[in-house]
Amino acid sequence: MISILRNTTYAALFSAQVIALIGTGLLTVALGLLAFDLAGDRAGLVLGMAYTIKMVAYVGLSPIAQALVHRWPRKAVLIGADLIRAAVALCLPFVTEIWQVYVLVFVLQSASATFTPAFQAAIPDILPAEEDYTRALSLSRLAYDLENLISPAAAALLLTVVSYSWLFVGTVLGFVASAVLVFAVTVPPVAGHQISRPFRERLLRGTRIYLATPHLRGLLALNLVAASVGAFVLVNTVVLVRVGYGGTETDLAVAMACFGAGSMTAALLLPPVLDRMPDRPVMLVGAASLVGLSIMGTVVLAVLDLPVWLIFLCLWAVIGFFYSCVMTPSGRLLRRSAHSEDRPAVFAAQFALSHACWLLTYPVAGWVGLAFGLDVALGLLGGIALIGLVLARLLWPAEMTGEIEHEHTDLPTDHPHLRAHHGQRRHAHVFVIDDEHRVWPTQG
Repeated sequence: MISILRNTTYAALFSAQVIALIGTGLLTVALGLLAFDLAGDRAGLVLGMAYTIKMVAYVGLSPIAQALVHRWPRKAVLIGADLIRAAVALCLPFVTEIWQVYVLVFVLQSASATFTPAFQAAIPDILPAEEDYTRALSLSRLAYDLENLISPAAAALLLTVVSYSWLFVGTVLGFVASAVLVFAVTVPPVAGHQISRPFRERLLRGTRIYLATPHLRGLLALNLVAASVGAFVLVNTVVLVRVGYGGTETDLAVAMACFGAGSMTAALLLPPVLDRMPDRPVMLVGAASLVGLSIMGTVVLAVLDLPVWLIFLCLWAVIGFFYSCVMTPSGRLLRRSAHSEDRPAVFAAQFALSHACWLLTYPVAGWVGLAFGLDVALGLLGGIALIGLVLARLLWPAEMTGEIEHEHTDLPTDHPHLRAHHGQRRHAHVFVIDDEHRVWPTQG
């Protein structure tokens, strides 16, 4: 897996991702402390609103941002987004009103909604071999999980010697360093960026391709499974540990570390597995396991209240493992489902639609858990996950892979696509939605 870091361009971009993630982790801690300074015991409400704004920006602005920057140089987009995030982080220590936090969070997350899909869409062009790209996805998953472990520890260490305002400085340095690393390498341009399309088509193109592709519709359903179980873990672990077990902050960190360790274990084991197996069975097994674990957890919470602490930690690690089995291969599906020029739009659609799933499940995990109990919340989220699993199996038929035979009835005889297939209107090739193939599995 580490061998792909010999590619200097990828190594620089991966380093930029890791540094920016650590900066984001410091920002999360600092934002919580800032909210407490501004709102006191209402800090939870302020943070909840800030994270809701984050999700709304991700869902609503990612396709718009991609459409706006479609013809811009990819490097300029990445650097510009990093510098905007750095500027916002620099402003946060000086805010005096809660509404200012909301405005700055919206601007920062809008920049992230621009940066992340553009970054993700660049990696397949840098690592065209599927084996290398699979390992890059696993490294990316590892980076996210390590950030969840390293950033809180780094923040705690820094807070012993400086005030929390200096954490924002760490965030600024992280984003600036990310921009410098991107500037130092040659980022391949988006293929076909010179093609002129109306703004409306650029805006909707990624979502249209995504929703017209059966296995991507299945991926959306699998995103719902992962978001359902993941939301319960991220929102309610603190309640289970601090209230249910009477644990300390250290115990909470241990529980989240177990979830992260399970996810990292899967990320390390998946590349050789995916070299031999298709994505569908791996992801469906992961999703089915998450559904089964959520149902089992619901029964345990309803009947036994809480399991033994060690069993709880093992359960969180297993959930993290299967969560990663669902999420890690998703980039491979996106890579295969669009031509290079359409990948930024498709990755932006995935970014928006997957976060829409979290926007649905986060409130269920929090509000239902508070109003009716954690067993009811987990049961409801397990039911949503089960719906997602059933939809994934229906929307993503096993046979819809590889070359698909289809017929073009309305292309002119001299069309380049027909010439490429010896003038045969009925032919077979690996099928993706594009201008010549607007409907699966035939040209509309």
